[in-house]
Amino acid sequence: MTMLGDRQQLAYIASQAADARVNVELETEGMTLNIGPQHPATHGTLRIICRLDGEQVVWAEPSCGYMHRGYEKLTEVRTFPQVTALVNRIDWLGSFANEVPFILAAEKLMGIEAPPRAQVIRTILFELSRIANVGLFLGDLGVQLGAVTPVFLAFRDREYVLNLIESATGGRFHPNFDRIGGLKDDLPAGWIEETRAVMKKLQGFCDQMEDLLFGNEIFLARTKGIGIIPRDVAMQYGLSGANLRASGIDHDLRRDTSLPMAWNKADWKVWTHTDGDAFARCWVRLQETRESCKIVEQLLDVIPSGPIMTKVPKIIKVPEGEAWVATENPLGEMGYYVVSKGDLGPFRVKIRSASFNNMSVTPWLLKGVYVPDVITILASLYFILGDLDR
Repeated sequence: MTMLGDRQQLAYIASQAADARVNVELETEGMTLNIGPQHPATHGTLRIICRLDGEQVVWAEPSCGYMHRGYEKLTEVRTFPQVTALVNRIDWLGSFANEVPFILAAEKLMGIEAPPRAQVIRTILFELSRIANVGLFLGDLGVQLGAVTPVFLAFRDREYVLNLIESATGGRFHPNFDRIGGLKDDLPAGWIEETRAVMKKLQGFCDQMEDLLFGNEIFLARTKGIGIIPRDVAMQYGLSGANLRASGIDHDLRRDTSLPMAWNKADWKVWTHTDGDAFARCWVRLQETRESCKIVEQLLDVIPSGPIMTKVPKIIKVPEGEAWVATENPLGEMGYYVVSKGDLGPFRVKIRSASFNNMSVTPWLLKGVYVPDVITILASLYFILGDLDR
């Protein structure tokens, strides 16, 4: 080979080596993205660790425990009546609903039931808690996707419901109103008429949300086909509430279990959806809010007269035994496994909160989605961190 040919070959090799060096420098490894531990879409303090390949999530892992407050252990140093003040704060947006399954478990151990009047009022307050809770979700969901107006409407109309809860219980956010054997007080004068008027306002609120969100093409584009949970996966991960029903599983503890409550005195429907995506989860919650308004309106017409408390000792000692009671709370199934040794307070309490199981599906659900969709999916699962960490 001539000298010129050698030089050309060497130059070619050098240029190839330079290109290779540039290519190596441009290669990028996957990036780890921390969502949280303080982020508006998490409704509390939660960290989601995402491994990214470009804009796509390779894997994701929720890091819980930032808000763990030891409710289960704290119950062991409280009397049975004092426990309601603790469990109010688990799902702080639906606080009265948290009290009911624990009180029902204690009553089950004692072999008593609340009077019929107390049962109906309990159910009404339970559904009012659901409306206040899920109604705020509908508005807050818009904020996660960039729409500000819905959340202002949600806060406005939730105030009407909180006014009702406060006027009946004395507590606006944490009522601490349920008692073993009944309720703390009876309903105040004029409360039933005011509640009827508020339920009409809340039905109008649901109509507004349907127009503003569910009829919005941007909302549809951000939620339709995003975060699909097939029905078999929903059952494997123990999902409950709207997250389960949005995957086509017709299950609601209010209808499917026999509890000393008054849901069977009203005519209402359990809504399901077959798509299992973020839109379906939001849509099911909208319909559930409407159904809760119907339940309250019907129960207001059938509140019986009579006492609100059955006979119980002034100092309550729950007999030795074990009891499990679960109810269909705003976020899903909430259950209490209560163990008593015959003392003034529980020996052990195990709390099955809805958010913990609903959050467990996130590593499976977030795999392969794009970063903007992570926020949509987290918002659609709807969890409260006190309910997640307990």
